[in-house]
Amino acid sequence: MSWVKLAERVDSLEGSATVAVATRAKALKAQGKDIVSFGAGEPDFDTPEVIKQAAIDALKAGKTKYEVAAGPEGARESIAKKLRADNGLDVTAKGVVIVSGAKAAFFQACFALLGDVGPGGEPWEVVIPTPAWVSYEPITKMCGGKVVEVDLKPEDGFVLQPEALRTAITPRTRIVIINTPSNPCGGVYSREALAALAKVLADAAQSTAPNLVVVTDEIYEKLVFDGLEHVSIGSMPEVADRTLTINALSKSYAMTGWRVGYAAASGALAEELIPAMGRIQAQTITNITSFLYPAISTAFEKSADDIERFRSTFETRRDLVMELLGRVDGVQTAKPQGAMYAFPRVAGHYGKTSAGGAKVSDSLSFCEALLEEHGVAMVPGGAFGGRGDEHVRISYACSEADIRKGIERLGEFVKGLR
Repeated sequence: MSWVKLAERVDSLEGSATVAVATRAKALKAQGKDIVSFGAGEPDFDTPEVIKQAAIDALKAGKTKYEVAAGPEGARESIAKKLRADNGLDVTAKGVVIVSGAKAAFFQACFALLGDVGPGGEPWEVVIPTPAWVSYEPITKMCGGKVVEVDLKPEDGFVLQPEALRTAITPRTRIVIINTPSNPCGGVYSREALAALAKVLADAAQSTAPNLVVVTDEIYEKLVFDGLEHVSIGSMPEVADRTLTINALSKSYAMTGWRVGYAAASGALAEELIPAMGRIQAQTITNITSFLYPAISTAFEKSADDIERFRSTFETRRDLVMELLGRVDGVQTAKPQGAMYAFPRVAGHYGKTSAGGAKVSDSLSFCEALLEEHGVAMVPGGAFGGRGDEHVRISYACSEADIRKGIERLGEFVKGLR
């Protein structure tokens, strides 16, 4: 045994399942195997040229020095302006911090809000509607919080219901997470659904959970389908001053590798939480890459046509995925209305054996056998918590040809199960 002793919070930390699937698929492709990857939640489009040029121009102009940890005021005001216009949030540059992706924003928020003991000497709690993005739980635990899962149901469109939320909140509730459009389920919260949740949250903040903060992850906000609108819970007066809105340019603007994210708030959170996140960033990464800041306003102001092209393409792919999955025996899929994922239920095939002799008992063994025998990479739903283990996640951030080939192979795999 090595003499190295890792901290318990790190020693128990698991790697990201989505990253693991993407890595495995890339390794098999490198070996010359024909792999269709439905793993990574990464748009297959290139970043719009106008955005790239803004960063190139800034680099050539010498924007290569340290910046204020929270980001220069001009870039923060650009984000605040966007949030006021698009999301109905009452925020200013003072209430914005620019970070290295939405994941960093969530970590910084948890680091600032968790870790101390809550009422009764127990850890503060984070309410997570599950199935949920794979990083919410490990980041919560790293920061000393306790996860409280709330089960989302396919018949509800994987949207959190008010009574389920009310039941989950206790005096130790510190954070309640809302994710719309959602990963992995593709659920989109309507204005009415958010208003009902806002009432529950406001009531709880006035009674049961006075320290409650709403953290809303809206990274897929531009990717909504069927004529639906994206609604930010932070625009609702009952919870506006208790809401931290997290977003990034990664998904909607095809800028995953740029690592440009942000968090925004108003009221007391703008006065206390946002500066705290800035201090955390100052003591860790200092600031994001300096010549990327000018590209933020360019993305917001000059890429609308590209963003609509991305959105429309994803909606077309969603329709194709639903059509093809409908032909696969024993697979049920709630229709996703946003993001870039389908979340089909495959548990009806558990307890069977694949044509290659693999025992299929859960989402992991299902995905492993599918990858090894038919060259299709999907993410096991068990990684997302809750009833996720009954499902697999399909990312349709790939070509229509790959979608057709991959789901045809899925059908062949299912036919071979006995």
